[in-house]
Amino acid sequence: MAQGAPTVVLDSALINPRLMLAVETAVIATLLLLLYIYRRRTYILWWMWGWFAMSAAAAFTAEPLRNARLDAMAFGAAQFLRVIAGLLFVVATDAYRRVPRLRRLYGLLLMPVAIWFTLAPAALGTSAVFSPGFLLVAGSMATAGVAHLRLARESRLLGAAIVGAMLIGLAAVNAWVATLAGIPGQSLLALLVMFLLAALGMQLMTFEDMTFELRRTNRRLEAAQSDLRQAVITDPLTGTRNRRFFDEVIGREMQRHRRYKTPLSIVFIDVDHFKMINDTLGHETGDRVLREVATFLLRHIREADYVFRWGGDEFLVLISCGEEEAVRRGRELQAAFANSEHVANLPEGVALSIGCVEVPAEATDIMPSVQAADERMYDDKKRRR
Repeated sequence: MAQGAPTVVLDSALINPRLMLAVETAVIATLLLLLYIYRRRTYILWWMWGWFAMSAAAAFTAEPLRNARLDAMAFGAAQFLRVIAGLLFVVATDAYRRVPRLRRLYGLLLMPVAIWFTLAPAALGTSAVFSPGFLLVAGSMATAGVAHLRLARESRLLGAAIVGAMLIGLAAVNAWVATLAGIPGQSLLALLVMFLLAALGMQLMTFEDMTFELRRTNRRLEAAQSDLRQAVITDPLTGTRNRRFFDEVIGREMQRHRRYKTPLSIVFIDVDHFKMINDTLGHETGDRVLREVATFLLRHIREADYVFRWGGDEFLVLISCGEEEAVRRGRELQAAFANSEHVANLPEGVALSIGCVEVPAEATDIMPSVQAADERMYDDKKRRR
């Protein structure tokens, strides 16, 4: 990784590990570029620039130059690029959560560091940036590794954990090399392996991110579909179920009624004097009356039963009980409504007329029972007047 430092000795003279590092990191950066084109997530771009910086650093020292001073400057520039790579990986974790804020101050702070790493080796030799450079690289990589591990803990991304572990491994290797007088060949081989594993971790993290995004989108779609369905089957004025929902459920309820002999009754409810209220006090008052009646019914009807707005000021309750029980409950509803706080806020004369009919055991059509309940409701209205 350095020119001017002691020569790296490998078993095979045909292998140039620095060139391999340059090629490997360039391939990783290119794959991330392709991944960004597909995903369009900014944290992938920061990873990509980090790997391109690593590739340039390895390329600067892949082959010795003819001029020793240029070799030393190339080594210093490579050290600085590795520091920048670590910082770019740190920014990537911030970009995963939100748009990172890059201030001009950061560039001003890095400028003297860049000048030192580029010019100091030419005057003082590579020793001026050897240990300090590797320590700074270790610090930036360790910071990036910790940032990825925190991201893994917050978001439970296995890929982020792998990337964090590999970056901390890179930090450890750089810190170890900083204590030596040269760069041992085994450190370069370790970097090759760690780079590959870190790249795999980034690919995995991107896939996990895409999977989580799809899950979030599916949950939002399911919620939207649920809201849409509620809007379709709910009367917007009263909050009760509408005729559309009645048509959906009645077939199932009738089948259960016939097959399991489950008792089923209809309670037909009409608001007394509603037309007069609409004509004399206006539709806004009429709407308020309907809302109050609906609120009362929804509070006093069991959750297992259904309350429908049948039309105008008429409500239909589908209730699982026999006719005798339905009549008793209907009378209780009348009395409870007459004495409820809802009536106190309504125009004088508002009351409920009720008609109850049990659906025959072998009935296949609900409408005759609805009509019979409607007729009994009118009988109740006449009797009470």
